[in-house]
Parts: sequence; structure tokens; C-alpha cells
Amino acid sequence: MGVTYMTEEGYNKILAEINYLESVKRPEISAQIAEARDKGDLSENAEYDAAKEAQGILEGKIAQLKGLISNARLIDEAQIKTDVVQIMNKVKIKNLQNKAVMTYTLVSDSEANLKENKIAVSTPIAQGLMGKKVGDIAEIQVPSGMMKFEIMEISI
Repeated sequence: MGVTYMTEEGYNKILAEINYLESVKRPEISAQIAEARDKGDLSENAEYDAAKEAQGILEGKIAQLKGLISNARLIDEAQIKTDVVQIMNKVKIKNLQNKAVMTYTLVSDSEANLKENKIAVSTPIAQGLMGKKVGDIAEIQVPSGMMKFEIMEISI
């Protein structure tokens, strides 16, 4: 697994999720397994099988999140500049075809959330914006074809 860059906020969110899964969900599933085991013959006990499967999924999720934070590098937000587009910048762009203006924050893959206008730096749009300055035109190949965006503003 490669290095993952993230903000302190994103890092803390993942730590909180791990804590919740380990302290709340894990005991719940253990209790379900114990309850199903008490019902007798395990070879024909669908409840036991379902609880064991849920336990496996939970442990996999915990391992995935721990792997993510073990390879995390926190981004020092004080070091972020706004002369060119880079990770953690808020970028205001104008689609030159339909004149729509959008603002996105470029974040790590683990913090991407389109509802909050946070796009992963690995996406085609973010890749096309990286390194551009205010006033530059970014021509970006997306699945629907070539799009042109004008960089209007870069902020933190």
C-alpha cells in the first residue's frame, strides 16, 4: 500500500471510525456469535454463520483502516501555497463550454466526498488542474470527452 496524504481532520476521522468499530461493533458481533452458539448445533445454524461472516467483514474493515493510517502522511496546512494548484487547495473553475462555475477542494482519495465538493487528487479533473495557475486553461480528458476549464481562483 502506498503513502496516503491526508489532513489532520481526515486522519482523526479515520481514528474515530476505528475506535467505534473496535469498541462498539466488535463487542456487538461477539455477543451475536455467543448467542447463536448457545442455540445448539453449529453445522445447521444460519444465525451463527451470518454472525461469523459479519465478524470477518468487520475485521477486514478495521485492518483496511489501520493500513490506511499506518501509511498516512499528514499535510501541514501552513505549508500549502496558492500560486499553483496542489493538494488541499480550493479551486474555483469555470467550464468554458457551459459557463458553469464550480469550486472543488483537492484532497486525498480517503477524504474525497463529492457532497462536500472534495475531489480526490487521483481523479482526471484534479490531475488536469494540478500545477495550473489562475487564468490558465486546463484541457482535461474525461469519459464524456475533452473538457476545458479556466482556473478562476486558488485558495486554502
